[in-house]
Amino acid sequence: MPARSKARKRAVDVLYESELRDRAPLTTLADRIELADPPVPDYTARLVEGVVEHAARLDELLAAHAQGWTLDRMAPVDRNILRVGAYELLYADDVPDAVAVSEAVRLARELAGEESPAFVNGLLAHLLELKPTLPV
Repeated sequence: MPARSKARKRAVDVLYESELRDRAPLTTLADRIELADPPVPDYTARLVEGVVEHAARLDELLAAHAQGWTLDRMAPVDRNILRVGAYELLYADDVPDAVAVSEAVRLARELAGEESPAFVNGLLAHLLELKPTLPV
């Protein structure tokens, strides 16, 4: 698995753990960096920090465009995969849009339920269509 793919998975792990333990993601990230077993890639830290920095806007966009779903109703792993994917899609200029979407779908296949890949793909593809008109 390529390094950035591993970093994305680790970022989702940190965000998911934080949510389940009701802890701030940056606290969980700091704990994982301190333990360094396994070492936390720099790109993982960048993703977690970016999701935290833009959390309100990311959640607003996901909630507004997830037809028939509220954020609270989404599975926690799906929600965090979508946050990482939407962050890369909207804020990571060095990540091609297609890569942001396909990597999020790959994570959904690997970590989430049977219907999750289609859900993640549909929602991020919709945000991609709207991206030129979205204030971020």
